[in-house]
Amino acid sequence: MDKKKVIPSEYIPDVGSKTVTIEGKDYLVANDAMYTFYQRSKGEFSPFFMAIRDEKKILGCRCTKCGIVRVPPFVTTCPDCDFAPTELIEVEQVGKMNSTPPITYFATSLFLDMAPYGRGRVILNGADTAVSVIVYTTTGILVPGLVKKDTEMKIVFKDDRIGEMIDIFCVPIAELSPQQVAKKGLQESEIDWQATVEPELSQATEGDIARFKEALQVVKNITAEMNGNDKCRAAITGWKRKILVKATGGAFTLEIDDGDFRVSDEIVKSPDLIMVCEDLRTLRDGLDYKGALTDSVILKKLWINKNMEFTTIFKLDRMARFRIKR
Repeated sequence: MDKKKVIPSEYIPDVGSKTVTIEGKDYLVANDAMYTFYQRSKGEFSPFFMAIRDEKKILGCRCTKCGIVRVPPFVTTCPDCDFAPTELIEVEQVGKMNSTPPITYFATSLFLDMAPYGRGRVILNGADTAVSVIVYTTTGILVPGLVKKDTEMKIVFKDDRIGEMIDIFCVPIAELSPQQVAKKGLQESEIDWQATVEPELSQATEGDIARFKEALQVVKNITAEMNGNDKCRAAITGWKRKILVKATGGAFTLEIDDGDFRVSDEIVKSPDLIMVCEDLRTLRDGLDYKGALTDSVILKKLWINKNMEFTTIFKLDRMARFRIKR
């Protein structure tokens, strides 16, 4: 595993200062830092986390008197049995959601590269308590209603593990093959995250084609305007994406190229991201700041094929705001 830093380099500000004007007065603001690095022991949890890291196993503790199995194994004695000792056992890696998980779309910087994700509790087969775990989907974007209470889930292990709860996550069993469900220690690299199923679009009528062309022209006008706006360009500086947009009536390519934003009538063969919407006016209105694209994704009006590309949606929404708020 490549060496990583506790604080990623992109989060470390450059040495420098700037002037901020507040209520007509100028104030000098300089970048600085406080350093607080420390090591923390997993203590009695160590066997649980080492089993995840080294053996791709999930452990629980079973009371030697009443037999209740708690996952994670957060006690060494049972509080229900006059503190009878517990023993470590392995539990299965499939189970059911204990409740419908909330979905985090707007994550803090610490979890930004994970969003969007669900945060739920799964009762694994062989356990009596629920373990907190991150929830993902292989079908594109995680949206409300996709995973609910009692949805059957499978634990998946990240390829690179360091002994943390984020070393594991879960996906619905219905999205996996029987072999993947049965496999102990299924890793994220063993799942085809690209095999998403695009929503089917209606057969285009002449009216649909006309509306598509009209909306596309507006999209072209907006992107040209954004390309001449310094704040809009700054929002996508360092970002490169070729986005295939499909709608009833036609398709085209949106290209983000390190500050440049443009539309091409050509259909990119290997897009970084695919967007599908029944009505292109959904994308048009989002770029025109008449409804956020993030809301369109959450409300299932705009489908994207990669969960982790939600950051691109954020950037497009930011550009829309910058274009309007000059």
